[in-house]
Amino acid sequence: MTVHLVYETHSVTEDNEAGIATGWLPGRLSEAGRRLAVELGQRRPASGFAAVWSSDLARAVETVELAYANGGVPLHADARLRECDYGALNGCPVSELERVRLEHVDTPFPGGGQSYRDVVDATARFLADLRREHQGERVLVIAHSANRWALQHLLDGTALEQLVTAPFAWRPGWEWTLT
Repeated sequence: MTVHLVYETHSVTEDNEAGIATGWLPGRLSEAGRRLAVELGQRRPASGFAAVWSSDLARAVETVELAYANGGVPLHADARLRECDYGALNGCPVSELERVRLEHVDTPFPGGGQSYRDVVDATARFLADLRREHQGERVLVIAHSANRWALQHLLDGTALEQLVTAPFAWRPGWEWTLT
C-alpha cells in the first residue's frame, strides 16, 4: 500500500514580509498570507484528503484553520513538523541565518537549537507513522522550509547541504508517493 503525500508550506507571515527567520517563534500570517491560506483551501479542496497534518507552530495552524476549518477533514498538529529551532537565532534577519545555515546541517544552532539533521530525523519519524496510519490514502501536510528540505532529502535523495544553501523557491506544493 502507498500513501500519497501532498506538501505545502504555511502561508506568508508578517516575519516573511519583514525578512525575519521566525524559527520556533509562533509567527502570524500577514494580510496577504491570510488571503493565500483561504486560496489554498480552494486550490486543494478538503474533499481530496483523508487528513490534513501540520506543524503545531501558530503560523502553520493558522494556515490550516483558514483553509480547512469547515472542510470536514480531520486536522492534526504535530510538533515533529516544526521549523528548525534556530536557538539564539530564532527571530534574526533571514540574511544572518542564510550565512550560517550550512554550518548547522549536523551541528545544532547555538542557544539550545537544532541541526537540520534533527529536523530530518523528526520528519522521518513522522513519515513512519503516516505510512502506518494512512495506507492507501491521500494526505496534506503543511509545515515549513526545513521540513520540505527534509522530505526532499528523505524521498528524493537530494543532499541536505545542497538544499539548505539553495535560494528559496516557493511553488504551489510538492507531491510524493510513499511506499
